[in-house]
Amino acid sequence: MFWKNHDPTSSRSRQYMSAIFYHDDEQREMAELTMKEQQGNRARPIVTVITKAKTFYNAEDYHQKYMLRHYPDIIQSLQITDEEIITSSVAARLNGYLGGNGTLEQFNEECSGFGLSRSQVELVRRKVNSRM
Repeated sequence: MFWKNHDPTSSRSRQYMSAIFYHDDEQREMAELTMKEQQGNRARPIVTVITKAKTFYNAEDYHQKYMLRHYPDIIQSLQITDEEIITSSVAARLNGYLGGNGTLEQFNEECSGFGLSRSQVELVRRKVNSRM
């Protein structure tokens, strides 16, 4: 999934670089193996960095659930704080749908548990449907 959801051959500044952070040798080996496999499918070299995980810092609030941030009324209806948006599974799901991940069928199966108004559900449906 990691390799399918971005362009690992695109060079970016350190802040936005493609990276895999591992915690043990097994994770490092898996990352290196999958990167080698993926390189065989690409003309340009993969620039993804594979490095040991160290201290983790959350991104600034405006980066959290970036796609969902474009819809402040939806965030407000979730009744969550900026701190809670980081760990909210509902916010994560909505951010994914609004960012182009998931199908209309998947959204329809779970949208009743999101606590959205009818108009908000329709807005997300239109977004998901527009990518099909």
